[in-house]
Amino acid sequence: MAVDPNRRVVTEIWQGQPRVRLATLPTHLERGPVLAGQSLLWVKRDDLTGLGMGGNKARKLEFLCGAAVASGADCLITVGAGQSNHCRMTAAAGALLGLEVHLVLAGDRPAVLEGNQLLSERFGAHQHFTGAGPAEWGLLEIAREDLTEELQAQGLKPYSIPIGGSTAVGALGYIVAYQEIVEQAVALNLSPKSIVFTSSSGGTHAGLVAGRAHMRALGRTEVLPNLLAIGVAKGVVAGFPSVKELAQESLAIAGLPGEVLDEDIEVDARWLGKDYAIPTDASQAAITWAAHNGAWVLDDVYTAKGMAGLLGNATQGRWASGEDVIFIHTGGSPEVFVRHD
Repeated sequence: MAVDPNRRVVTEIWQGQPRVRLATLPTHLERGPVLAGQSLLWVKRDDLTGLGMGGNKARKLEFLCGAAVASGADCLITVGAGQSNHCRMTAAAGALLGLEVHLVLAGDRPAVLEGNQLLSERFGAHQHFTGAGPAEWGLLEIAREDLTEELQAQGLKPYSIPIGGSTAVGALGYIVAYQEIVEQAVALNLSPKSIVFTSSSGGTHAGLVAGRAHMRALGRTEVLPNLLAIGVAKGVVAGFPSVKELAQESLAIAGLPGEVLDEDIEVDARWLGKDYAIPTDASQAAITWAAHNGAWVLDDVYTAKGMAGLLGNATQGRWASGEDVIFIHTGGSPEVFVRHD
């Protein structure tokens, strides 16, 4: 373990992989209300990871930025929707590490920056607006690759991160998170039936699946909840990227035992609505429910759809009376302060 005396950033090696400590961990696992059917809700507060107003991407960025620093990179490039939480948190990570950050964003530059874009600017990031739609991930990725080549031609050494930080390296963050949840459940004497979370680019999803497969391989079956992903992007609903392959690759690079099975992957597509980043009636209702029942703040296009899926499944009788259900709150609060005309 090493500490940068100028920036107070801790660098370490986890399972042979470089990691910089960016998040405030562990995040709290807090008790929520009784759900329909009398199951019991617990909320994993990954909205409170600390980095740049928090969110699940901090866990991925610990390993992605660890790899960037280890490679000698002098700048970070990533890509996302106009109000991408991942991009905002990458900007925050760059500010901590002293790395230049370039963000490739959907949409056009607004007259006034709000939400994640405002924060990204304050963290010092360069924002490149492409005009692409928030669901046009192929076009956005091409723009990221083009910018990477352009910066390389200028003599920079960029570390280029795909949308959502959803690589095998990024997924390592949620192998760690799964282990953290298991440890907290054991300490609280819980045997949760399910962990429910939102899935779009698949990295958080893959890390959780990998973490569960690893625990199963170790024989740690006393706490082995099933994983219910609420799909909020057409790609993950259609099986792209392959969460199974990404999870297995993440286990492989960490040298961890575990076999990912087809039945480990469950994606509930009923809460997507028209497309990624478009609110639904159910997501709007979930925002109100979460605010009134736990003072949890959900963004209206991502985490709220995840909560809508959890509430819908509870109403439909998925969980029995007294069963514990964990919801991973992945953050997104800056988007709440964006005016949608």
